[in-house]
Amino acid sequence: MEKVELKVEMVGIHEKRVRKCLSKLKGIEKVEVDSKRDKVVVTVNKNVHVHQQQHNKIVKAVRRVGLKADFWSPHHDLLHAYATTSAPFSFAFHSFHFQF
Repeated sequence: MEKVELKVEMVGIHEKRVRKCLSKLKGIEKVEVDSKRDKVVVTVNKNVHVHQQQHNKIVKAVRRVGLKADFWSPHHDLLHAYATTSAPFSFAFHSFHFQF
C-alpha cells in the first residue's frame, strides 16, 4: 500500500465532501482526514501501480469539489507545530522617538 498525503484547506463540514470525492476514484482503499491539521492521507490499494499521474488525479479530484489542495510537505508539519504551541513569552513594543 502506498500513502499519498495532501494539504486540503477545509473546515469540519468539508470532511464528508473530501471522503466522498476520493472514494469514487479507482484503487483508493482508505481516506484519513485530520481537519485540525488540514491533512488528508489517502491509502492506495497495493494492486494499483501508483505513479505521479495517479497522485495528480487525487489532487484534481479534491480541487474539483471546490477545495484548495496540494501535496503535503514536511514544511506543513513545522508550521502546524509552531502555530499550536502555547508560547510562554510575550511580545513587548518599545516606543521610538524620532527627531527631525
